[in-house]
Amino acid sequence: MQTLSYYVQADSAEIWWEKTAQTAADQTYLIYLDDCQIAVSHKSHYTLRPLQPQTKYTVSVFLPDGHFIGTSRFCTGICKHRIDVTAAPYHACPDGKTLTTRALQKAIDDCGPGDIVYLPAGTYLTGALRLHSDMELYLDEGAVLQGSSNPAHYLPRIHSRFEGIEMECYQSLLNMGELDHTCEPTCHNIVIQGKGTIRGGGKELAQAVIASERERLKDFMAANADLVSTCENSNTIPGRVRGRLINISNCSDVRISGLTLSDGASWNVHMIYSRNIVTDHCTFKSTGIWNGDGWDPDSSEDCTIFSCLFYTGDDSVAIKSGKNPEGNLIGRPCRHIRIFDCHCAFGHGLCMGSEISGGIEDVKIWDCDLKNSMVGIEIKGTSKRGGYVRNVEVLDCTVPCLLVHSVPYNNDGIPAPYPPIFENLRYERIHITGRSLDETWSDCHAIELCGFAEPGHHIRDVRFCDLHITGGLGIRQELAEQIEYCSLSMDQGAISTL
Repeated sequence: MQTLSYYVQADSAEIWWEKTAQTAADQTYLIYLDDCQIAVSHKSHYTLRPLQPQTKYTVSVFLPDGHFIGTSRFCTGICKHRIDVTAAPYHACPDGKTLTTRALQKAIDDCGPGDIVYLPAGTYLTGALRLHSDMELYLDEGAVLQGSSNPAHYLPRIHSRFEGIEMECYQSLLNMGELDHTCEPTCHNIVIQGKGTIRGGGKELAQAVIASERERLKDFMAANADLVSTCENSNTIPGRVRGRLINISNCSDVRISGLTLSDGASWNVHMIYSRNIVTDHCTFKSTGIWNGDGWDPDSSEDCTIFSCLFYTGDDSVAIKSGKNPEGNLIGRPCRHIRIFDCHCAFGHGLCMGSEISGGIEDVKIWDCDLKNSMVGIEIKGTSKRGGYVRNVEVLDCTVPCLLVHSVPYNNDGIPAPYPPIFENLRYERIHITGRSLDETWSDCHAIELCGFAEPGHHIRDVRFCDLHITGGLGIRQELAEQIEYCSLSMDQGAISTL
């Protein structure tokens, strides 16, 4: 029996639970509220509404055969006071041309636990905004929080982390918490939701930041040509100071729901040293943006994303834990990550790494349709990283391929004493197409396992069960041991290399 996870508001509650291999691929669930069946769900989450404010409820989930999944008891919240940013004393002008940073920040500063900062329909041009504990931001349908493309509107820089390295970065569009790897969360209980759009400065902002930083670092880059040559491209080092769309540092209990999140200058939602971050029913759009990741938990715990749609210019989800050598010294893993009922329309897919120096563990993925992605589900690291990825379970997903391998890019930095370890990985009831989507479609290996040559660092203890491969270049396996294939089927067009 599980304790159902939930998030409550005054008139609704979102509940979710973990799927297991003991349930059917197309499982249905019966939802009970106070002992009365109210709904049937084909997904492992459900929205309860309408509910009464400040009222206690008990919700339970069963399978049709009577098997008990779990239950929870909760009390709904209060009806909050709406702070309309277009009204007095704020007078934010939603014409998309007038800079509204000062008005929006004042409304945010005035927001207490019983308030909601409310953005009605319109476009609000703004620079960086800073959120605080015990507040809610709501964007109504047709409301667009539009980030400026001027780098000056994201100053002063703040202490942050990008690609596993702590550094001073430009602020993000929305910022919460203060980065400190030595302490637990210090910022709590923030809700960002609605039916609107949070849109960053995108490619224009990114290019302006990189150009400015390249000029600032020109002497350093000229003196370190060998280091620059090991990076992904010449923009890697000056590009690390770009802000994200939403930056969550040392926070707990943050929910982002219902919104379109688009066009960050780099990653879109980035949570660092944080706990209990939930993102649901959102659409991510960042195609055409370099490093345009969707959702990146970084040395964070108990992070959940579900019912989201991705059109991303890089990884749809990227789970990270720091980069050598700093990530090894800080040593904060990313763990207890749950990803389910997510769909990739375009992007690289769901990835772990390549920044894994603090370790990644206890990741569960289920009911995700990733066939329109480049890699499907990928575990990656370089030989220098150290760290580990272990205890990963994937269930009932459709993917182009499954990758567990070493990669050569962004391999700078003093190496860890030992290469990474990839172990205890489980994949069950997976449909693998063998067709990868980048700019165009191409055949790919359905499964690629490629570990590290040092003794004790081969990929190990991996189980594939009930796989159906319908195309592609078959299976590539090297530097891997204790690999089990159970009930593997291949269509006539797929190439078998086993």
